[in-house]
Amino acid sequence: MSGVFIAPIVHAQQKAAEPDNTPPQTIEKPIKPDEQFTIVGSQSQAEIDWMESLHSKVSDTVFRSAFWFDGFFTDNDDDDRERPNVKARIRLGWEPKARDLSGFDNKFRVRLKLPHFKDRLDLIFSDDEEDSLSQLPLEVVNTREQVEDDSFAAAVRFVHHSDSDHITDTRLGVSSGDIFVRARHKSRYSWNKTHGLRVEPALFYFVDDGLGARLLLEYDYQLSLRNQFRFDYSIRGSESFSGIRWKHGFYHLHQYSLKRAGALGLVIEGERNGENGFIIDNYTLSYRYRFNAYKRWLFFEVEPFLEWPEDENYKTTPGIALRVEGYFYKNQ
Repeated sequence: MSGVFIAPIVHAQQKAAEPDNTPPQTIEKPIKPDEQFTIVGSQSQAEIDWMESLHSKVSDTVFRSAFWFDGFFTDNDDDDRERPNVKARIRLGWEPKARDLSGFDNKFRVRLKLPHFKDRLDLIFSDDEEDSLSQLPLEVVNTREQVEDDSFAAAVRFVHHSDSDHITDTRLGVSSGDIFVRARHKSRYSWNKTHGLRVEPALFYFVDDGLGARLLLEYDYQLSLRNQFRFDYSIRGSESFSGIRWKHGFYHLHQYSLKRAGALGLVIEGERNGENGFIIDNYTLSYRYRFNAYKRWLFFEVEPFLEWPEDENYKTTPGIALRVEGYFYKNQ
């Protein structure tokens, strides 16, 4: 496991290193931001238990579906043709809090990279926060109730340009029953090996909700090899609501080892220039502890948090999130 979710800044011109299985006490090189959820490790085991059997069946099922779909775009019907890259993530969670003990949080995300499009097209099936324009990158706790039960999204992602520091893509799909198209550009900059900046503007259009735009800014400061300070800023507007939605996130990330990490975070969200003028909807203070145990593809999280929501007159609302997350992958 090369990283849990904390990753020190790496100079923009530094080349990517191969995964390192050296024990934690001898690791000296930093973990890169893009290795945030990379899964590496030895495949050898004396026996395959029921969990490994389940992992293999899920991975094979997703892989066969991707391989079948990719066959529509090539004349080569051989089974030994180039294989698609398949990654799936399933998360089961429970987030009880004061006045609401039924906060179940079950998410999934499947990504298929088809080789016959030369890494220019992905298929994404998801109901995860990673695909939500209203969430910050490290934000997991659900601060708002789901308005709609159907949060499933399916999209085709076209990559127009991609290198180590820049990517431009377009996503066309359906989300919660609404057809959408979204264009995004993401750039990363780093200097002095301690500072990092991410700039990510996006323009989107939903058939039901109309035109909208979002700007995400992220600043990272590397305190040490294992400690990082991060500031996220998101601003979003849409024809579907009045005013501008904004969200700030302040984080301190600490990597205890290659398999354990923690993130202390404060998230403030609100609205300005709307019907109610400037308001703060919610404050959330949390500590997210994440660790890899038992299987190299299995992760656990414990996240106690405090909320101060505006609709509860900013009364302190304690809660805790308990999550189990599995990664399923195959590329052969």
